[in-house]
Amino acid sequence: MVLFVVLAGVLAVAVMWVSRQHSAPAVTFTTLAGKPIALHDLRGKVVLVNFWATTCAVCARELPDIVATYRTYAPRGLEVIAVAMPYDRPDWVVDYVHRRQPPFTVALDYDGTVSRAFGGIDGTPTAFLIDKQGTIVRRVVGEPDFTQLRARIQHELDRGVRG
Repeated sequence: MVLFVVLAGVLAVAVMWVSRQHSAPAVTFTTLAGKPIALHDLRGKVVLVNFWATTCAVCARELPDIVATYRTYAPRGLEVIAVAMPYDRPDWVVDYVHRRQPPFTVALDYDGTVSRAFGGIDGTPTAFLIDKQGTIVRRVVGEPDFTQLRARIQHELDRGVRG
């Protein structure tokens, strides 16, 4: 009986840990214009949160693919939020965005709160794909395989919102 109680407790902790691990954090992004966007307010949409840096060569290389992915799937409900790392100077980010003109939201992570909420970002780019229910369904460190990423985005957009 004691073994059963211990196993049940371990299982309960494991289920809670897995659930927490996959739920998107309750964060609020701050756009370049200073507008707050709560991730919770994007429920019902598929969201790609992409952590990047102005000095990251891979980030620059993947930008056209992210733009193309956004333009393809935004009409169906994809949101992209590109989060500049806290070590990026805001004026560098503004200049980069001015030159590149991405069509999606760019946010600043002034103090690292957002990156810490996502478990810490060890390198850029790092992206999180979040489904309509607010669950992280994919984490990609480095440049993604865009064929696979687009297939997963398509899959998530095709799925209904579970109640």
